[in-house]
Amino acid sequence: MLTLVHSPMSRSDMMRVILEELDAEYDICEVTVLRRDGSGGEDPDNPHPHKQVPALIHNGAVIWEQSAIAIYLSELFPDSPLVRAPGHPERGPFLSWISWFAATFEHALIAKFDGVLDDNPGKRRMYERVCGLLEKQFSAHDYLMGDAPTIPDFFLAGAMNYVRDLLPESDSLDAYAVRMDRPIARRLRGDA
Repeated sequence: MLTLVHSPMSRSDMMRVILEELDAEYDICEVTVLRRDGSGGEDPDNPHPHKQVPALIHNGAVIWEQSAIAIYLSELFPDSPLVRAPGHPERGPFLSWISWFAATFEHALIAKFDGVLDDNPGKRRMYERVCGLLEKQFSAHDYLMGDAPTIPDFFLAGAMNYVRDLLPESDSLDAYAVRMDRPIARRLRGDA
């Protein structure tokens, strides 16, 4: 059995959506986390080494960090249409989008949120490239991997639920957000 270490209104929300979309059987271990604004607190029962979320427990092993969990789930559910399993010709791009989200997208949006783009040309370039890539992708395709959603889409859509205002106005991004607005995501936001 899978156990998701979860705190509501956090990055672990998107992992709940992914697990639901994979039709996975899982339990939830709800923990508190120290929030960016200083609210909340570290839960001593949280197995994540930094007391953050998400973490996934499976067969006694703790898998932490979104990218690692996504890759792990893609290996547990290789036949899911959300996955490009090992050996699939699109496995490389699938892994690239997963890694891009954590290594590039999040950093660019955090820089925008923190208001450092004007003072840091490198971070401004990264932010502009992220926005340009998304605009190009969704002007040509419905999803990151083409015509159907995959796990990386749920990362991006989950983040956009919280940070859409940090991205430029864009009809293609807005249309993508509508396509990715799944029932489980609405329930988690309290919109259902």
